[in-house]
Amino acid sequence: MSRWDADVAVVGLGAWGAAALWQLATRGVEVIGFERHRPGHALGSSFGGSRMFRITCLEHSGLVPLAHRSLELWRRLQEESGDDLFLPGGGLLIGPEQGAIVGGTLRAAAAHGIDVQVLGRAELRERFPRHAGVPAHHLAVWEPSAGVLRPEAAICAATDLAVKAGARLFTDSRVTAVEPVPGGVELRTAGGAHRVRRVVITVGSWLPALVKGLPLETLRMPLTWFRPVDDDGGFDLERFPVFMRETEEGPVLWGNGCEGGHEVKLGLEGYGPGARPIDPDDDADRSVRAEDWEGVARMLRGWLPGLAGLPDRVAVSFFTRTPDGQFAVGALDDEARFVIGGGCNAHGFKHSSGIGEALADLVTGHAPRLPLDFLDPGRFGAHTAPTTTAPTAQEGA
Repeated sequence: MSRWDADVAVVGLGAWGAAALWQLATRGVEVIGFERHRPGHALGSSFGGSRMFRITCLEHSGLVPLAHRSLELWRRLQEESGDDLFLPGGGLLIGPEQGAIVGGTLRAAAAHGIDVQVLGRAELRERFPRHAGVPAHHLAVWEPSAGVLRPEAAICAATDLAVKAGARLFTDSRVTAVEPVPGGVELRTAGGAHRVRRVVITVGSWLPALVKGLPLETLRMPLTWFRPVDDDGGFDLERFPVFMRETEEGPVLWGNGCEGGHEVKLGLEGYGPGARPIDPDDDADRSVRAEDWEGVARMLRGWLPGLAGLPDRVAVSFFTRTPDGQFAVGALDDEARFVIGGGCNAHGFKHSSGIGEALADLVTGHAPRLPLDFLDPGRFGAHTAPTTTAPTAQEGA
């Protein structure tokens, strides 16, 4: 009888973990996955019905090739699952020409040969009339390759395909300890211990509890949905596509039109006044306050007339950020027994399929197919492989 329960375990089956599980299983790796809740749950960061996808990654030049690869894998996941996971239709980036959003988008497009169109204020209003109050010196960049991803459906599709390929899934299963043993790793749960050769840890907001020495901060981020005043108010996804819009004062409003039974989804880059650092175990308050939606609501009359002044729904998600705004993806030891993926910085979902592939490469002893050294967690200095988690540590953000 083998001393190992599997070659690899994936702890945390949110967006990145589910993609890694799918990649490993379809390669024929004996893999088991652990999820504190159920795939596609609403207690982490990978929920809310929609996520923006774009190739023009203004956050780092190295993310553009990752976005290209991720789109290929999203399409593959969609084809293999038969689910509608990616809704193409383009996206808008609006703001001052030299601002963070438009300026960064144009630089990324020029550096990587990405097809975009620059729209002046008059053309923007003609094509997308729901965007009002745009200053004369602001521009819009139209990216035809952008679109909307469905997070919950994508996670469930990846885990379902992984199971069909031979992965074993442990849902409603909280890992309480992760410890190195000779030649491998031991995971402890309420149902018993599991020994594997290597582990991928993708636990989202609970990663700082497992991996000491990484400067990760967990934040509370509100999400809001607003109902159009008129039934045909021009806020469907086709006429009001996914967008990011920078203000003169700095805050960035983002969102997308109605689709899939959801109303218009809106939020603030920088996460708004309702965002604050939290401990996801000791301070997991998901109750909604006025400050969670007031900042967005104040913008509607001048920017997006035609939406109700009060939100139809408000939700709270958790996510982690790093000091430099880039992800933490890599091995924590020379043998790659411990591989982590975390620090999504609220812009990581679009890259989930590509990051899952990279995590699968790393944990099976292969170099990632794309240069991702800028995401190596070693850039933060000293860190340690996990030895014991906190008693309440959770998976699945």
